[in-house]
Amino acid sequence: MNASREPIGVIGTGYVGLVTATGFAELGSDVICVDIDADKIARLKQGEIPIYEPGLADLVAKNRERMTFTTDLSEALERARLLFVAVGTPPTYSGDADLSAVQAVVDAMPASDRHALVMKSTVPVGTGANIKRVFTEQGKDGFRYVSCPEFLKEGTAVADFLKPDRVVIGDDGDWAGDAVADLYRPLLTAEHGGQGSGELVRMDIASAEMVKLASNAFLATKISFINEIANVCEETGADVLEVAKGMGLDDRIGPKFLKPGIGFGGSCFPKDVSALKQLAGNSGYHFQLLNAVIEVNELQKRRVISKLQKHLGSLVGKKIALLGLAFKPDTDDMREASSLVLSARLQADGALITAYDPIAEEEARRLIKGVDFASSALECVQGADAVVLVTEWSEFGDLDWAQVAAAMAGTLVVDGRNALDAAAVAGAGLKYEGVGRGTLASFAR
Repeated sequence: MNASREPIGVIGTGYVGLVTATGFAELGSDVICVDIDADKIARLKQGEIPIYEPGLADLVAKNRERMTFTTDLSEALERARLLFVAVGTPPTYSGDADLSAVQAVVDAMPASDRHALVMKSTVPVGTGANIKRVFTEQGKDGFRYVSCPEFLKEGTAVADFLKPDRVVIGDDGDWAGDAVADLYRPLLTAEHGGQGSGELVRMDIASAEMVKLASNAFLATKISFINEIANVCEETGADVLEVAKGMGLDDRIGPKFLKPGIGFGGSCFPKDVSALKQLAGNSGYHFQLLNAVIEVNELQKRRVISKLQKHLGSLVGKKIALLGLAFKPDTDDMREASSLVLSARLQADGALITAYDPIAEEEARRLIKGVDFASSALECVQGADAVVLVTEWSEFGDLDWAQVAAAMAGTLVVDGRNALDAAAVAGAGLKYEGVGRGTLASFAR
């Protein structure tokens, strides 16, 4: 056991749990990773990483001696005071978060005055208060509780953990909050006693729970806003990339998340926007703005279908190639991916779909039926009447568009992420359709 760092337990070995555990191991803590999935634990013990996240496998291998993988919660309770909870909280049919996994963890805790649950899972505001009430009812009122929301982005999660912009801690002002702050100390700024980049923000538990939901809802709003601007640009001849550039130079706005496309997906934004909307409704407040954010996000996918129909007419029997399936590049995560909606709607319109993703194919095969999966981008576009860029993997930006044009039966390329070189596409004799782009003449400037 490392004498200078406190050992910790991490319950749940998904994206958040495994990255968090590995990050703390990198900082020098012994980490006991607990999961009810025996197969996943067996794979982790053998060095297999069940998710794709750049840099994670190497970091796990580097810190393997500090990391224990087990299905036995008692091992974590014996060795660690702080138990980080990183279990799933997916949306239910009502839009509320499913807290059954969180509740199972709470119920599994023993009576103790030396342990604390540290909530990493995204939960509704009020969850901490409810858990403390349950602890009291179960005779576990000595058990401490801390809210410490995660801000990890899939594809850059390792760097996000090791170089955070902020660490948010919601607590009752007791030893547990101090202990969590001490764990993160090396990653904090000098003002907070560290040598890193992270600002430390201490607050009450309810406010910390709201920070996560509010942050993701705001970023989703920013995406839907620029998508609306893109749609107006298409009607007026303006180029949304130029517009976003001019907007982003205003430091009150900033350039991040001003990238129009076919909508956001993944495990966080759709879930957290819906959760905040539902939380507001349950509290008696109608959050009108979030209704629009959700609606715009859905409409963006329909606009792809409209672009295809504009050029191809009826899609019955047309071969459409989808480049990219994961909800974003550098991940194999298919949760709420735009490709799920697009493939279903295209098939409903009678189109024939081929698809290619360099990483997410295995997961995509479980979720998408009736699609022919290709082993390369060029194989995917062979004989296609149209190509749709769904996920902006870097390899798609390096395609030889003359080769693509020769392989295709048609000429239409719909750039759903504005990630391609429009001039290169057009120069190969293909019709380029971006999202909110200007006239073709502007691409050659």
